[in-house]
Amino acid sequence: MTSREENTTVRLTAGDVELTVDPVNGCRVSGLRVGGTELLRQGEKYGSFPMVPWCGRTGEGRFTNGGVPQQLPVNSPPHAIHGTGRETAWRTVGAGEREAAFTYELAAPWPYEGLVTQTFELTEDSVTMAMGVETYNESFPAQAGWHPWFLRDLGDGGEPVRLDFTAAWQEERGADHLPTGRRIAPLPGPWDDCFGMPDGVDVTLTWPGRLELKVTSRAEWVVVYDEQAEAVCVEPQSGPPNGLNTAPRLVTPIEPLEIASTWSWRRL
Repeated sequence: MTSREENTTVRLTAGDVELTVDPVNGCRVSGLRVGGTELLRQGEKYGSFPMVPWCGRTGEGRFTNGGVPQQLPVNSPPHAIHGTGRETAWRTVGAGEREAAFTYELAAPWPYEGLVTQTFELTEDSVTMAMGVETYNESFPAQAGWHPWFLRDLGDGGEPVRLDFTAAWQEERGADHLPTGRRIAPLPGPWDDCFGMPDGVDVTLTWPGRLELKVTSRAEWVVVYDEQAEAVCVEPQSGPPNGLNTAPRLVTPIEPLEIASTWSWRRL
């Protein structure tokens, strides 16, 4: 993997699989083509973007660290949603035929200094992505994860995608779209909900007769969102929505936050 300074689009290839990453537009995966078929919804806000340094909604944009209150921009009123990484230009620090690495410096409106790293490794039947959050000095709570928009319909006249997963619990969602703190038995969809998988995230998307794709991660939290006609979202993340307040995971000088996820597929 060679060093690259410019923030150009990065394309990784393995056989007939192509993964495109756009570091300028939030270091999101802007495309994943398998055998010439695009799997991700296209558009500036879609593809698959990193959620960092928090995931989902943070209630009213407020959290505390060591008793010190902090206020994030309320970009999805009345809450702050999905972090700042997706709105930031990242630096390409290495890119080869099948691997790439990117970084960005944490800065305002996030109140703490640090470094975020994201890597991709592509094969002919999978892509593994990893993210790390480091602090330069002060410890702070953080989260990380991914928000992919998988196409519901591949545009070839076939059946729409099917979702299959088994969760240990569902976070009860309040009228404010935040978890209430109560864990309930998983309910049928449609969903905009967080599920707990203590043995690791494992969700299967199947486009009948064409492709099966599995989203896996050692993380135990996943948000599933399927309320839009165009796409479904399966979002592995290091903590639940509003987790900066309810389940804070501190990033310290000796303990960074690390998360990884793999999408693996097979043709049917």
